Amino acid sequence: MIEVNRTYDLLPGIDRQAYAKYAKKAISTSLQAPRLVEIRSHRNILGSPQVRSTYVWQTLADWARFTESAERQAIDSELRNFATNIRMEIWGPSPVVPEPLRPSK
Repeated sequence: MIEVNRTYDLLPGIDRQAYAKYAKKAISTSLQAPRLVEIRSHRNILGSPQVRSTYVWQTLADWARFTESAERQAIDSELRNFATNIRMEIWGPSPVVPEPLRPSK
């Protein structure tokens, strides 16, 4: 599996209701993508970047197919109305720690 992290800051003075509507539409569209495992979203308690969304995909090819879709391109284009400092990172499993580790109870 791979994780695609997108971070950004919200533009000052944006219409927060319009942004919330956009976010719901973007999430709904993304959840329909084949082989998407999950979406997680977080806010940065310490400041910038203000938003991080993590999309977990079965494979890099699955993510690549989605990024080429008209739906995804529309999502990316509309985000620019609300955000700045948009950054994307793609992470794969670690060869040293390929699975999550959890403390034993």
